[in-house]
This record gives sequence, C-alpha cells and structure tokens, in this order.
Amino acid sequence: MMLMQNVEFQVQGNQLVIVVDLTQEVGISSSGKSLIIASTSGNVAVPGFETIKVGLNVYRPQQAGKVVRRMASY
Repeated sequence: MMLMQNVEFQVQGNQLVIVVDLTQEVGISSSGKSLIIASTSGNVAVPGFETIKVGLNVYRPQQAGKVVRRMASY
C-alpha cells in the first residue's frame, strides 16, 4: 500500500475533490531540484471508483543556489 503525503480525496456526487495544504512541505525530490508539497506516491484508486486512478505530485522548484542534495542510503 502506498502512502499519500498531504493529499486528501473526497468524492462529492460525481466529482473528485482533491485537498492539498499548500503551506506544507513533505520532502525534497530525488533530484534535489524541487520541494515536494504533496504526493500520492504513485497511482492510487479513487474511493468508490476503484478502476479510476490518480497520480499527483505538487512541488515547488528550489531557488537557484539553494539546491539540497539527498545522500545515498545503503
């Protein structure tokens, strides 16, 4: 099971409402070029519509000169 970060789905009638708190940051991208604000961490099913999938990434590019690199983990 994939863990969504700072993403909430709500089905209202026939509409999917996606809620993201734009003030949060949940991490740094693997390239180190962007700050991740929210992610579904891959494709996930819409509640009640299991054959419909959503893949979402919300991010902000880091400012030039302030790129933070992730260290490789072993």
